[in-house]
Amino acid sequence: MSNVSPSGTPMAANPLTRAVLEIDEYAAGLGWDQPAHLFALVDSERMRADEPELAAQLGLGEGDDVAPLTPVEQEEIPAGAALDEFLATIAWPDAVAGCALAVERLMLPPSAESSIPEGLDEDALGAWVARHPERQEVRMTVAVLRDGTRESALRLREKDAAGEVLTGSGLVPGLAEALAATFG
Repeated sequence: MSNVSPSGTPMAANPLTRAVLEIDEYAAGLGWDQPAHLFALVDSERMRADEPELAAQLGLGEGDDVAPLTPVEQEEIPAGAALDEFLATIAWPDAVAGCALAVERLMLPPSAESSIPEGLDEDALGAWVARHPERQEVRMTVAVLRDGTRESALRLREKDAAGEVLTGSGLVPGLAEALAATFG
């Protein structure tokens, strides 16, 4: 038995991991240099029962074998909005079981942390990281459920393949905290 789906995405038994990998695959299909994408995670069976027309539009028709969680992309995050400030404005309805965010960032390896100049404000630090020769472009997909369960996927631009995606619940703890706070 292979641990990779026919589409090349690693298979996952955990519904939240499966949803994160589905979102990562969707974002990968859009290419790089994309704005952040926010998703509501809804219980697929509940959506079939409560919103059959919407479920059918999303490919969750009766008799279809569907994942337990369905990602539903939300409106675009306003350009120029600080992500943490934007997330602080969100309140999800009870029908939403969780949420996820796919966002691209630059990161440095741990070995570069000691060379970060002191006293830089956020803009200057961002500019310094963007010029650093060891910077890496990464897409982070982070999801949380109402009960606090978390999952993340990281995809490096230089290793842009489904088989190279790293997953784990603690990969992006700050973003997971910010998403969890949207459930108040």
